[in-house]
Amino acid sequence: MALHKIEDFNPRYREEAFDGEDFKGLNVYAGRTDEKIGTIDNVLVDEMGRFRYLVIDTGFWIFGKKVLLPVGRCHVDADAQKVYAVGLATKDQAENLPPYDETINLDYNYEERVRDIYRKPPVGRSSRVEMTPPVEGSGVVGSRAKVPQPESPRIESEVHEYKEKPVTAEREQVRDDRDRYRYDLEPELYQMSEIDHQKFKLYEERLVASKSRRQAGEVEIGKRVETDTARASVPVEKERVIIERNAPKKGKIPAKPGEADFHSGKVAEMEVYEEKAEIDKQAFVREEVDIHKEVDTEQVEATEKLRREELDIDTEGRSVVNRDRRS
Repeated sequence: MALHKIEDFNPRYREEAFDGEDFKGLNVYAGRTDEKIGTIDNVLVDEMGRFRYLVIDTGFWIFGKKVLLPVGRCHVDADAQKVYAVGLATKDQAENLPPYDETINLDYNYEERVRDIYRKPPVGRSSRVEMTPPVEGSGVVGSRAKVPQPESPRIESEVHEYKEKPVTAEREQVRDDRDRYRYDLEPELYQMSEIDHQKFKLYEERLVASKSRRQAGEVEIGKRVETDTARASVPVEKERVIIERNAPKKGKIPAKPGEADFHSGKVAEMEVYEEKAEIDKQAFVREEVDIHKEVDTEQVEATEKLRREELDIDTEGRSVVNRDRRS
């Protein structure tokens, strides 16, 4: 039976359960009186989100001590924004309660110490009793006005009715067994008083799907240079001078008169050329690369167990009328 602070169990409790308002800070009064004993510091809920305890900060009433008040021991006046701790009427009760802070282990033993205090009816809280009216001019304890008619018949006091269900042997046995204990065994502690007109909400869980964008990876594109050995063949031409010396076919042929010119020096000149291979490198576009992204869509499905609160009405006779106004 783990207990949680309401904001830890549901961070949106103000919007979802209290129409944007908050009950923290509401003043708490002893019994049905106007004696302020503190303020609501927090609410503790069980693993199903049901209210189990109010955390009461007693402030200057008992030097800042925080105590737990079972929800069945309180009355909420929503119109007046007040909470009445009908099960916490005296300082002795509050002083006997174990102190509460967020570091305490709220185990079965701790809760039993709290429950034992509230299982005992507070002083002045009992079943309705009849009282004879006071003499004229005196105040009636617990009443809202003086009664000026001493001759009137006997009247009922306005002391709040404190009901305690009888503890059967079977219920006592289960209540003392930490492994079998359930809050519904003591409705007088953990159910709102039946005389209070309360407004509450039933909750259900729903699957709320949302998407978040996160980086799933990264693609880095770069270039590298590879080196190959290439061979090129270019034909080149080289000129050379060929000298052919021919003798007359028929003996010696005499030169004609004046043809022979005997002298020394250059008699002919011829330029000789050759080709030289010139091999150079030049860059060409080999291929074009286009980079872009495509989005693939896939359906993600999840299966969860959802909880839903339903009304349980246990009554006898026809004293309860169930009006369903949801439609």
